[in-house]
Amino acid sequence: MPLTFELDPAVTPALRDGICALWADTSNADGAVGFVPPVTVDDVRAALVKHLVAMAEDRARLLVGRDEGGAVAATALIGLNTHRLMRHWCWLYTVLVHPSHQGKGYGRALMTAAEEAARGLAGITGIRLTCRGGRGLERFYGTCGYKEVGRVPDAIRVAEGEFRDDITMWLPLN
Repeated sequence: MPLTFELDPAVTPALRDGICALWADTSNADGAVGFVPPVTVDDVRAALVKHLVAMAEDRARLLVGRDEGGAVAATALIGLNTHRLMRHWCWLYTVLVHPSHQGKGYGRALMTAAEEAARGLAGITGIRLTCRGGRGLERFYGTCGYKEVGRVPDAIRVAEGEFRDDITMWLPLN
């Protein structure tokens, strides 16, 4: 069954807890979403609070995908640029699909919903995201229409002496 997406849902304690659980579960399934396992809900809560502050300051928009039971199954945060020369494009952050839903096409559905949400924002002509190398994520984003536009070798340290590339991807909306 497909996910139901909502842009800018009311941020309730249940939604916050659902996102924290999703983020921790995705991280612990070795998802490349800003943490290295093992991760607890409390570990990701501080990172989520930063996103919520950005939303409260109108610097970000939250996209949530819910499964047929209403549980938070996917998220993406659309970061709006405040720099006067870069307000025409947005960032896509914290792209998450719960591990139990992976392989069902939900990642592609999330990326399509994020693109549609960005197209609905006044003046936005492109989406930029970064991903961790060594995971094949750039291939997935490529199938969603994104193009690799930059790579910084060994910019991400996942463990002592273990590094990954930081890859920048771009999707033009015009």
